[in-house]
Amino acid sequence: MILLQTLSTDSLAVAENLANGATKENIGLLDLLIKGGYMMIPLYLLFILAIFIFVERLITLKKASKPSSHLLDQVKVLVQSGQVEKAKIICAGENTPVANMIAKGVDRIGSPLKNIEVSIENVGKIEIYKLEKNLNLLATVSGAAPMIGFLGTVAGMIQAFIAVAQEEGMVSPKLLSTGIYEAMITTAAGLVVGIIAYLGYNYLVSRVSKLVHNMEYSSIEFIDLLQDK
Repeated sequence: MILLQTLSTDSLAVAENLANGATKENIGLLDLLIKGGYMMIPLYLLFILAIFIFVERLITLKKASKPSSHLLDQVKVLVQSGQVEKAKIICAGENTPVANMIAKGVDRIGSPLKNIEVSIENVGKIEIYKLEKNLNLLATVSGAAPMIGFLGTVAGMIQAFIAVAQEEGMVSPKLLSTGIYEAMITTAAGLVVGIIAYLGYNYLVSRVSKLVHNMEYSSIEFIDLLQDK
């Protein structure tokens, strides 16, 4: 009987210890982010900045990637029939990089073909600059976030070892391990922000490259139209 009571008590103690251990191990994500320290603040700001730039550029590129084949067909018919002013109005209504380039070309009809090409090329450079706006900043975030995270880890490790050095007598493993895992949080957060920014940057660059190719193709078609006119 005594043996059964002892076994029962031991079983309850083991179960309680396991339950307490599970509770201690189940640390929420928000708790981890808070424990990261003050170096998490710039990482939060960089994350918000990266998301803002990505969404803003994505909306801009989506508007700019409107198909231009129908526009070229309409401009071709109007220019060949002598309705230059109407072609300008149609281009102004589109408000896309391709439309702005063609509008400049239509506006210069009557000038030497070389001057028209230069005008279209200059407008194209301006439009490309608009498309690439803030992409360098997003690339900077992708590189700076992991470095800030690593800096936070180094600072946290220094603080942890200072606390160990000031501890008298036996050093508690919990004191050292807590300081280390809190310091490592900033590295993990910095890597997450950096990876997100890096992937977003490369995706946007690929979208811009496709748009630039479409702009070049459309400008060549328009110049061919003027040569055939």
